[in-house]
Amino acid sequence: MVEQVLNLGSNNPIEIAVLGRDLTQSRKVADELNNKLKAISYLRDVQIATPLDYPGIKIDIDRVKAGQLGLTVDQISKSTVAATSSSRFTQPNYWLDKSSGIAYQVQVEYPQYRMNSNEQLGLVPVSGNVGNPVYLRDVATMQKITSPGEYDRINQQRFITITANIHNKDLGAAIKEVNTTIASLGQLPQGIKIMVRGQAELLNETMSELQSGLLIAIIVILLMLAVNFQSFKLSFTILSIIPAVVAGSVLLLLITGKTLNIQSYMGTIMAVGVAVANAILFITNAEFHRKQDHSAGFAIIGTFNRFRPILMTNLAMIAGMIPMSLGLGEGGDQTAPLAIAVIGGLIFSTVSTLIFLPMIYSYVIGKQPYKNPSFDPEDENSIYYEANKTNNSTL
Repeated sequence: MVEQVLNLGSNNPIEIAVLGRDLTQSRKVADELNNKLKAISYLRDVQIATPLDYPGIKIDIDRVKAGQLGLTVDQISKSTVAATSSSRFTQPNYWLDKSSGIAYQVQVEYPQYRMNSNEQLGLVPVSGNVGNPVYLRDVATMQKITSPGEYDRINQQRFITITANIHNKDLGAAIKEVNTTIASLGQLPQGIKIMVRGQAELLNETMSELQSGLLIAIIVILLMLAVNFQSFKLSFTILSIIPAVVAGSVLLLLITGKTLNIQSYMGTIMAVGVAVANAILFITNAEFHRKQDHSAGFAIIGTFNRFRPILMTNLAMIAGMIPMSLGLGEGGDQTAPLAIAVIGGLIFSTVSTLIFLPMIYSYVIGKQPYKNPSFDPEDENSIYYEANKTNNSTL
């Protein structure tokens, strides 16, 4: 039921629509694409879901004969519909039960087991003239044909649906292979268009929105850090650990065989948040010591003071994510990528925050003395006094 909702009512994760003005031309393209998709090993149940060869009987009415016998096409068609389907489609009739006041629909229909051949259909009377009955075979010819069982439309344009299931393959990789197969068809006939629908469309939109959201979050963090530190250099220094965090999450996902999906994206964002918080702690501590104008390297002092808090924070979160990463219990496989992404990102963030971030900070700041960026700075002596007071009370 969940898959049908995600796939717009379809049971299959892969759904392709071949649109075109000419249904015959669309079918040729659909047949060619269907054969190519069957060559992909992990696709199962590849088929054209639209019923294009629905069996039927074509009735050609001879209007000349019908006119000579005093019959119209409307009379003949109504007699045929009543015989093959029911009279309720041609002449609704109700019987009222006066005792209960309930009206019952009365309809006439030939037994379906009797209408089992063209010969039986030809014996359907189309004229009620007494003494001179006229049958359908007298005014029409019949032949078995195949025709589309239904017409599906998008924006009033007919389309043919191709569906497939996936075996031991993630949806993202399957969609890439399907798009490559569609591209291999070359130049499509004029008026023909191929659309990948269902879960593929939803997946692309979701991943695109997650990527955009992560980018917007990074930009907002950058601006907030620039306001807080009054320096774009320090802001970019803090954000320099993000590539390492993302690389750690992706690497551990590849090692464990998990995919980059919604859950793993959420885990990566969580790891980025923790890593940025640790980087802010380090930069804040290093900047505090730079204000004191120590002769030693500010980065070394900041690393030494923040080593234990950063390490304890990351190890505690990694330990808390290990049970979730095992994927035990109901629905454990769905939430496991989130924990794995967090663990991989935090492992790399620990190394980058304690080793590479001090190096980047030293390269950007060096031994430059602290200079208040404000146009109207307060008394620096009072600032140092309050800072020392706060630091001593904390210790």
